[in-house]
Amino acid sequence: MNILSTSSTTAFIAPGPQQLSGSIWAQPSKNYTTRFLLAAALANGESIVRNVATSEDATSLQRCLNALGAHIELRGRFYPEDATDGVPQIDAFVKGTGGDFRLRDDVPLNVGNAGAVLRFLLAVCARLPRVTFVTDRPDSLGKRPNGDLLDALEQLGCRAESANGCLPITLYGGNLRGGRVEISGARSSQFLSGLLFLAPLIGEPVDIVVKDRLVSKAPVRQTLEVLERCGVRVDAAPDLMRFKIEPQHYAAGEYRVNGDWPGSAAILGAAATTRSRVQVRGLRDDNQGEKLAAQVLRQMGAQIECDHDNVAIRGSELVGVEFDGDLATDAVLALVGAACFARGRSRFYNVANLRIKECDRISEPLAELRKIGVRCWEGKELGDRDPDAIIIEGNPDGYEGGVEVDGRGDHRVIMLLSIVGLGCRRGLRIRGAQHVAKSYPLFFEHLRQLGADILLRTENE
Repeated sequence: MNILSTSSTTAFIAPGPQQLSGSIWAQPSKNYTTRFLLAAALANGESIVRNVATSEDATSLQRCLNALGAHIELRGRFYPEDATDGVPQIDAFVKGTGGDFRLRDDVPLNVGNAGAVLRFLLAVCARLPRVTFVTDRPDSLGKRPNGDLLDALEQLGCRAESANGCLPITLYGGNLRGGRVEISGARSSQFLSGLLFLAPLIGEPVDIVVKDRLVSKAPVRQTLEVLERCGVRVDAAPDLMRFKIEPQHYAAGEYRVNGDWPGSAAILGAAATTRSRVQVRGLRDDNQGEKLAAQVLRQMGAQIECDHDNVAIRGSELVGVEFDGDLATDAVLALVGAACFARGRSRFYNVANLRIKECDRISEPLAELRKIGVRCWEGKELGDRDPDAIIIEGNPDGYEGGVEVDGRGDHRVIMLLSIVGLGCRRGLRIRGAQHVAKSYPLFFEHLRQLGADILLRTENE
């Protein structure tokens, strides 16, 4: 069941511990989908982006790009086409704008709850005389800060009106200048990625300087990879703190989206905690930092085999781990789920930027885990040197469960709670499960394909 829906949905996870087995194809990468679609829309000519994600984020971007003058048509097919076990996949046929975005109607762009989509479009739309961005999720994306990016755009000649850096935001641009621009990377790397997409289109050389620190460097490497494959050359410092970009054009072409490591990390985490044997196919060794999840689970005791584009896991007794979460931001909560069943204490540090995601991904999921009986703390509660660290005292015997928890409107929190729910003796109920569709609409379907007993019920059923 694809729960890409606005209806409130509760996931009922049957009593466990449950066992998983079998093989699934990884869903398409959300990060690569958004980057390739944006680059194709900025190119002059027609492009094909194969294996695009069908998540809410991808849909929000497609809607906005169409409103800005690109034309995107989705067509389904089976991949691999010559295989008996092929899976339905979606290709996007994109007629680009050559970077000359034009609003078809003088209406605001609604970016939904997609943070990366907002930041990327804020940057590239700074070339428009006037454009307004809004969201229908004021309780989530509406609270996330964008001031660092708006400050950088102002240095390039674009004025912004906003609610203290938050949505709604109106840009007054059109006459941008090149030169040196400084941007903070301390809260999100999405701001820098947005500038990198914009810089080739300004018409003058641009020198981007990250003025403090840069969190989540892996997604910036993904941006640089996509830019290079789409014909844009960026002179990047090895530490990703300075970039030089000359005026250039995006090249139309044919591109393929890799499998999604962040979502697959949740499947691998579920297999590890239930001591199951599972294979996830279509996962490449690329620039997704979340591929480190396989190494961390191996360090915790799971047996991991990587063969070409396939990752096989066999769960075993797990032990606690320490991990720098900034290396794999979107896999942290999946690994936290595994840590809940590990012997000993686990500590995930350098994760402060998790507080400004769809929810506060430190305090809010820990509050839900405590309802289940998990012993967990923020670093500041234990006097840890990192006050934002996530600390878990695991229990290999699992949890009683039988309670209702809240997904907090956050797809990663829902995946975390699902991992833990599979190991609850009385099962678990997860409210707001529909929000998993933001990045992984087939998450529960894939778990059920692997043998999980999960019922999804909408409020009108």
